[in-house]
Amino acid sequence: MIAIGSDHAAAALRHIVMEYLDEKKIPYIDCGTDESPSDYPVIAKEVCGKIQSGEAEMGILVCGTGIGMSLTANKMKGIRAAVCSETYSAKYTRLHNDANVLCMGERVVGTGLAKEILDVFLTTQFEGGRHARRVNMIMELEK
Repeated sequence: MIAIGSDHAAAALRHIVMEYLDEKKIPYIDCGTDESPSDYPVIAKEVCGKIQSGEAEMGILVCGTGIGMSLTANKMKGIRAAVCSETYSAKYTRLHNDANVLCMGERVVGTGLAKEILDVFLTTQFEGGRHARRVNMIMELEK
């Protein structure tokens, strides 16, 4: 299960991503929002809360640039969020960082690219090995 949310600046991209997930038959929880104005920290907290509770395994957060969502998400325990504006970063944040939240910016990526980034993020598995040690070091910083 994937939790997805956006602020008002990226509601259109959130809807496109949800339609794409529907096409791929990937289940998701829509944490909104279409309200304007809206505050991205509220949405990021809700999406990440779904991961923390075990209701979702991964999250997708979209705002104008993806940066605000990622800053907020990374404050939450157990969350490893990455802003990705191309597929290379999406691949390596999964392979090496075991990122569990993808952040994108509607004002930065187009529809086609967003779908490509999403595909890479969702299909790439964590490599483990020497990277697991480093991810554990990151997670230790939360204590």
